[in-house]
Amino acid sequence: MAQPWWMIADIGGTNARFWAVSPHSVAPLWQGHYLVGEYPNFSDVLDQVLIDLKVDQALSDWPARACFAVACPTDLDRMVFTNSHWNFTRSELVTALGGSQVSVMNDFVAVAHGVAAMKGEELHQIGGSRVQIDRPRVVLGAGTGLGVAALIPAGDGYVVVESEGGHADYAPIGDLQIEVKRKLRSQFNRVCVERVVSGPGLVNIASALCALKYRAPRFSTPAEIVAAALEDQDEVALETLDFFCEVAGAVAGNLALTFGAKGGVFIAGGVIPRFTSILVKSGFRAAFEDKGRFRDYLSEIPCYLVTQPDLGLFGAAHFQNLESTNHA
Repeated sequence: MAQPWWMIADIGGTNARFWAVSPHSVAPLWQGHYLVGEYPNFSDVLDQVLIDLKVDQALSDWPARACFAVACPTDLDRMVFTNSHWNFTRSELVTALGGSQVSVMNDFVAVAHGVAAMKGEELHQIGGSRVQIDRPRVVLGAGTGLGVAALIPAGDGYVVVESEGGHADYAPIGDLQIEVKRKLRSQFNRVCVERVVSGPGLVNIASALCALKYRAPRFSTPAEIVAAALEDQDEVALETLDFFCEVAGAVAGNLALTFGAKGGVFIAGGVIPRFTSILVKSGFRAAFEDKGRFRDYLSEIPCYLVTQPDLGLFGAAHFQNLESTNHA
């Protein structure tokens, strides 16, 4: 007899990750990883997932439930990805999955649910003291874009605040950041935080730094920059990561002030875990606290680098369990 199952998906601008889980579970029976750029339409990758599942697992034809965490706003009927060519509607998902019950959420809402559910051993603390458990928490992460969400205490639980904070204006600090922003404005006109604090942002920073030194651009991918910094101690690559970390720290500090996030700031997923050693030694924490009269306010707030893999999938699965319980 075919086994019942739920589909969990975490879909960003570059990667689409899928889990099949048993009902009321957060442990994957099956895992699939697909590159967005290899599929013209979202329906194409969904078809491939269903084919791969049938080959690898003795599961029922359709999931009983599905939860999709997607890197775009989710309050419109048609969801259009900010950093990829994919788009779909909720009704298209329901049809493609044989009438399954489908939930759709922003990808960093899923990450926030994951932060709420995980255990402390998956965290690496960067400065600050202890969290205040009855105060808001902020979650951010730099992948193809910059994801932001907040967790607000509510009764015995919490409410996740969905955000597009990655598209707030980038406010440079110091002469070098001002000069880099000028270079980026000539390319993008408006420079939001995501143009700097993201995987593509690393390439933008490196190209701007090279231009300021009258050098040709040396890197075309974030992976090249990270590898050059860690393995070769390349000067431009190291300067790029230092610049990135300082801006990320300033952005995290702004979010902590905005939400009163004395419950902590959590950095999850994306490119940052690839250069943890550089982040810890960088100006991240100094930039986080460098808020003038509110330095003391921020100095107590801990920042955490989340080391748990597939946090978005874990969070979406956790949310699906909550939903099924609440509507049982």
